[in-house]
Amino acid sequence: MAEPKFLLEMKGVSKEFPGVKALDGVTLQVRPGTVHALMGENGAGKSTLMKCLFGIYKPDGGEIFIGGQKAEIHNSSDALKLGVSMIHQELHPVPFRNVMENIWLGRFPRIGWGPFQFIDHKKMYKDTEELFKQLDIDLKPDTIVGKLSVSKVQSIEIAKAVSFNSQIIVMDEPTSSLTSVEVEHLFRIINDLKSRGVSIIYISHKMEEILRISDDVTIMRDGKKIGTWPAAEMTTDLIISKMVGRDLTQRFPDRHNVPNGVVMKVDNLTSIDSRSFKDVSFELRKGEILGVGGLVGAQRTELIEALFGLREIKAGTISMNGKQVKIRSAGEAKKHGLALLTEERRTTGIFPVLSVHENGAIANLRRYVKPYGLLDERKKKTEVNQMVEKLRTKTPSPKTLIMNLSGGNQQKVLLARWLLTEPDILLLDEPTRGIDVGAKYEIYTIIADLAQQGKSIIMISSEMPELLGMSDRVMVMSEGRLTGILDGDKATEQEVMRLAAQH
Repeated sequence: MAEPKFLLEMKGVSKEFPGVKALDGVTLQVRPGTVHALMGENGAGKSTLMKCLFGIYKPDGGEIFIGGQKAEIHNSSDALKLGVSMIHQELHPVPFRNVMENIWLGRFPRIGWGPFQFIDHKKMYKDTEELFKQLDIDLKPDTIVGKLSVSKVQSIEIAKAVSFNSQIIVMDEPTSSLTSVEVEHLFRIINDLKSRGVSIIYISHKMEEILRISDDVTIMRDGKKIGTWPAAEMTTDLIISKMVGRDLTQRFPDRHNVPNGVVMKVDNLTSIDSRSFKDVSFELRKGEILGVGGLVGAQRTELIEALFGLREIKAGTISMNGKQVKIRSAGEAKKHGLALLTEERRTTGIFPVLSVHENGAIANLRRYVKPYGLLDERKKKTEVNQMVEKLRTKTPSPKTLIMNLSGGNQQKVLLARWLLTEPDILLLDEPTRGIDVGAKYEIYTIIADLAQQGKSIIMISSEMPELLGMSDRVMVMSEGRLTGILDGDKATEQEVMRLAAQH
C-alpha cells in the first residue's frame, strides 16, 4: 500500500464562539518530514485550528486524517496517542516541581507491583538525561522549574513534546523568548526531527525564521485559509500582503516626538540580588522612547521591575524631575506617574476570567470610588470603553472575557488599563511579543503617539528591527551591567550585539 502524500489532513474545519466565527471551513495538508508554517494576523484562527487538532477544542464541523486514516480526537490524550503533540505559546509549567517531573507528568515510570508501586525517580532522571543529551539541552533534571528563565522553560516544553515520539509536533511561537543562539539550537533540533520523518507545524510572526526554516507556508485571515505556497516562492512583503490583505508600505510609523528635559535620573542602581543588575546609571528625557537591548540574562526585566517597586534595591538612587524618590511598591510607583506593561501577558498581565471592561479598570479603581466606598460603575464603564475604542481594540463587546481576544487586542486592553492611570512614564517589557505584523504596527503607532504627547517610554525589546526602528536612544545591558547607550539614528545591529555580549 502506497504511503499517503500527506501525514496530516484537516478538511473543512469550522469552529464558532459566542459572537465570533473563529474557523470557516479551513483545510490544511501537511507533508511528512516537513516544516509547515502557519501564518496570519492575531485572530486569524491559527491557534484555534491547532487546538482543534490537539483536542482542546471540539470542531463544529470538518474531518481530520492522520496517516491517511480518519482520526477521532476528543481530548489531548487522544491526540498524543495518535502521534500529535503541541508546544503552546503561553507556557504553563508546574513551577514548584523539578524539570523531570514536568516532562513526565502523568506518565511517571513506576517500580513495584500492583498496589505497591512507586515512582522510579532513578529511571526518570536517567530518561531525562538521555532526552537532554539527544537534544543538546544543558539542564539538570532535578532543577526546580520556577527558578529557570522563560527560555529554559521553553526548552523543557520542546523536550516534553519530543519525548512522546510524536510524528506531528505543533510549535506555537516557539522562539518568542529565545536568544539568537537558542533559536539556532531549536533549528538544529527541528532539522533532526525532519530527518526522522517528523512533521512540524510552525506558528510564528517572525518572517525571517519562516522563510529560513519552512518548506510550505499556509496563510490564514479572518478564520479562513487564504492559500498554501512553497516557502521558496515567498518573500516577506508577499507574506505580509497576503496576511493583512493589503500592502504594508512601512514597518514602523513616522515619529514626530522631540525629547527634551530629564524626567528620570538613575544613579548606580544595584539590586539586592547579587546575581542581578549592578551600578546602572542613565537618564530618561520627556517625550523619549529609550529602547533597552540585551540577551537573555541581561537583567533588563529585573531593572524595570525595580523602577516600578517590585524588586528591592541595595544601593543607588532614582530621581524624578530633579527630586530623589523612594519607590518600594507598585502603589508608590503609580503615585509617581509610572506604569508597567509586563513581559508575560498571560501570567502577569491579564485576568483571563474577567471581562475586557474589568481588565481595563482594575489598575484605576480608586478613581471611581464614590462616597461610602461604592464604585461609580457608569463613570468606570464610560472611561474604559472610551480608552479601549481609542486604541482600536477589536472585541465583540466590553463584556467579552479577555482570554477570548487575540494577543494583540489583549495587549491593547493592558495599554488602556495603564493609560487610564494617566502616567508620565511607561515601562514596556516586550510590548509586541507574540503579536502579528499588523497588530505590531498599531502598537508602534500608539507608542509613537504617546511619545509625541510628551510621555516618556522605556521599552525592552529582543527584536532588533523593533529596537532600532522605534528608539530615540538604545541602552544595552549585559549580565546586569550597562554596557553602552547609543543614539537611535546611529545604532546598528552589530554595535548592539557587541555591547550585549560584552560580559
